[in-house]
This record gives sequence, C-alpha cells and structure tokens, in this order.
Amino acid sequence: MKVVFENLTKKFPNRNKKAGGEVVAVDHFNFQIPDGKLVGLLGPSGCGKSTALFMICGLQKPTEGRIYFGEDDVTDIPPEHRGVGIVFQNYALYPHLTVRQNIVFPLENLKGSEKMSREAMNEKALEVAKLVQIDQLMDRKPNELSGGQQQRVAIARALVKMPKVLLLDEPLSNLDARLRLQTREEIKRIQRETRVTTIFVTHDQEEAMSISDEIVVMKEGVLQQIGAPQQVYDDPINLFVAKFLGTPPINMFDGNVVGEKLFIGEEAVLICPGVKDMAVHVGIRPEGFILDENGPFTCELSRVEVMGRDISVISTHKDAQSVSIRSIIDAMNDVDTTKAQVRFSLKPKKVLLFDRETEERVYFSIQGKSGDNYGLTDSVNSGKEDDQGNNREEVHLIHRQEAENQTEGRA
Repeated sequence: MKVVFENLTKKFPNRNKKAGGEVVAVDHFNFQIPDGKLVGLLGPSGCGKSTALFMICGLQKPTEGRIYFGEDDVTDIPPEHRGVGIVFQNYALYPHLTVRQNIVFPLENLKGSEKMSREAMNEKALEVAKLVQIDQLMDRKPNELSGGQQQRVAIARALVKMPKVLLLDEPLSNLDARLRLQTREEIKRIQRETRVTTIFVTHDQEEAMSISDEIVVMKEGVLQQIGAPQQVYDDPINLFVAKFLGTPPINMFDGNVVGEKLFIGEEAVLICPGVKDMAVHVGIRPEGFILDENGPFTCELSRVEVMGRDISVISTHKDAQSVSIRSIIDAMNDVDTTKAQVRFSLKPKKVLLFDRETEERVYFSIQGKSGDNYGLTDSVNSGKEDDQGNNREEVHLIHRQEAENQTEGRA
C-alpha cells in the first residue's frame, strides 16, 4: 500500500502566550512512500517526525493537507478504520495478560463480518508469533520477557490484523546496544517477509540507514531530502543533511575557492572545476583522507587509535570547525607518531562544499582517470620540478593512484 502526503501540515498553539502565534510541527509535506517499502523518517528530536506518524495513523488531525493510502483519502477516517498497526517506543503491552492474550487483543475487537472465532484468533496469533520468533513464549507475561522479546510481542500485535501500513515510533530506543542491533535486523527480516509498507521513525541515523529502503530527513518540520540511504549520505543537498548523517560525523572546515582551487588555510587541497571564487564550508568524510607524506593537506597530529581493520588518525587544524579531526585509514598504513604533523591527499568524492551564506551544496566536477584524480599535491603550491626535471605534480599523481589501487585491492 503506497502512502501519499499532499501538503501535509500540522500546527499547534504556542504554549508561550506572550509570543503568541502557532508552532509548525510539520510544514507542507509532499512525498510518496512506495508500496511494500521500509522508509525511515529521520531527524533530531523535535523535528516533527512523530507528529507525522500520528497523523498517518489518525491520532492527530492535519491542520492542512491530505493523506492517501493508495488512491483512498484517509485524512478524515478514524484510526480504527485506517488499517494501520503501530508499535510505540515503550511497547505498551498489557502487563496482566500473557503474550498470547496481548497478541490476540486487537482481534477481539473486530465486529461484523470481520469477527473471528476464538480458535481462529489463536491460530492467527500463533502464526505471527512464529514470524517474529516468540512462539515458545506464548504463555509468559511481559515482566518475564527481555526488552527485545517485549518488542517482538508489540510487533506481533501490530501485525496480527494484517495492517495496510505498519508504523514504528522509535521502537529501539529502550534497548541496549546489542539488542538494538539484533532487533533492527529482525524488523528488516519481518518487513521483507510480510511486504507491509513500513514507516520507521528514529533520531538515530545509523538505525535508519541500516534498515531503510529510503530515508526522509527532516529539520524543524521541513522535509530536507529523500533518497536511498547511501545516496543521501554520498550526495547531501545541504549542510544540515551532511552533518546529520555519518558516524563518525563529517569533518568541517572553513575554506575558500580561488581560481577553481579549494583552499583550507593557506594550502590548496583540491581542484574544483566550475566553482566560482567564494567562501565555503568544507566537509570531508572521515574515510575521505589518504595518508600521504607529500599530500597537500597538513594537520597537527594528536594521536592514533587502532580499531582492527582501520586506524583513526586524530588531528587538529586551525580552520577546522570542531576541536579535533578524525580520519579513518586502512590499518596497513604506518603513521609516524614521532612527527608533530600528518599530511593527507583527499578523495574528491568525499569532499563536500557548501555555500557559506545559504548552506546549500556547491557542486564541482571530478576529473582524472575514472574520476579518481585525488586533487592537488604540495607541488602544485610550489610549481617545482624534481631532481630529474619531471613535473612533481604528475609524478605524485601517479604515486597517489598506485597507492589507492593497492588500498582497494586489500579491501
């Protein structure tokens, strides 16, 4: 069942009576959730994602706009007739009922032609219990279950009526790290098996990116960007999206483009064809650094953290917008910790530019063989030749390409 939002808006009275006016929780949403997909509504606390969810299920009425399930306008239909299942953050299980009774409960309220016999209800409950792998727990009560098991009971209860749309409101926030990982894998498996259109609300971008077919990034009630998780990560439309997505977060710098070259401080670190001279925010993903003793970008080395397959190089820079810079490189690299500085080349695909005033994305074309020209070197700033009379820029470009090919071979 596809879900369509048409100019969906929700306003609340401002609790600050002196300020007056209204608070816009959701501001003119226009997008479509494809049939059978799992879509994550993602944003910081207070961005309006739960409000949007409550309007979908009918718990809140839109101030403006319409909601469609398929071709049917459900905006004014009561929640109990919309055919939605919802799982809340706190599970909302009945503590005095067994697992079986909790799952069966929605079926007991069916009326008319939909009314089921007790035997049919128990069969249906057992069917969804097997789907979420809790069929061996049917006679237990909620206080006898782990957090992950309680969450599965809540999902089973939401699925037992075979909803058109399944809504999950921050369902993993009460679980510890290991259970959270396990349960989100279960949610993805269940969604794939049932093919129920699912909307997953979370403030945790790692959760949303790991299980969603598409993510919808929100900020202060306004839709920022929609797309496949990796596409949004690689190609954010503005500074907010770039900073919100990514663990570890993107490294931000003050920069300037002069003569189609990107400068961070006094160093020209990248060629930016087609970009006019302007002040920019420079974002470099942690994986966008290549350890290079002749690289154009110099940072002050703080420490090195070994993480098994990767190494995190922690450094500082006077033009960085945060206290430290985190660069993730392959563990095969040998970082000389006796030196005060560390030098890098940059991967253009992992370098993002944003207008300093509007914070909108500034795009540039990536040149070089197969799009893998890693920009500038220190020799570009000097324009010198080596001892053999060769152009140092050309020699160093070959060196960087060979190094990157070796890195890709190891991966």
